Amino acid sequence: MPLSPSKPRKLIHNRAIECRGYEREDGLWDIEGHLVDTKTFDTATRDTARLRPAGEAVHNMWLRLTIDLDMVIHDAEAVTDNGPYAICGNITPNFKALKGIAIGRGWRKQTLAVLGGTKGCTHLVELLGPVGTTAYQATGRAREKYNAGRPITKKPYHINSCHVYNEDGPVVKKRWPEFYTGPE
Repeated sequence: MPLSPSKPRKLIHNRAIECRGYEREDGLWDIEGHLVDTKTFDTATRDTARLRPAGEAVHNMWLRLTIDLDMVIHDAEAVTDNGPYAICGNITPNFKALKGIAIGRGWRKQTLAVLGGTKGCTHLVELLGPVGTTAYQATGRAREKYNAGRPITKKPYHINSCHVYNEDGPVVKKRWPEFYTGPE
């Protein structure tokens, strides 16, 4: 069901985010994100005042995380093809600092610790959210097989992440009864 009809309006800005998950032949996974911002009117680059025609990317940025099934980052690569300033892409090597971090509880806090503020790029750091979610979506079935037979020693990240996974709700009671806290 789409949103309700809106009042008359004119499109000004479009942000497109696309994320993809790839299983590699070496057992690792590449999770890629691409962010593109465009305007419906001509703009100019901030540093050189070069005319940027309507529809040309203001931001065009890429991010790849290479992970294992424990969700640990083995490599990270970022690229800025377009930004408001020519120097925007100079920060992309800093994204290598993500190596060794696990996607999971505390993900946002950890990424901000290594790439927040002047250590990173606002747009690429924002892209880490949907890339992290895509990592879980892409590897879900493979992680289930990988973890089959292993005892669950910590509360699954899903629990209390949304109303469906409320720890005292019916879904948690059925899927993870050992972590269910509601009435019997």
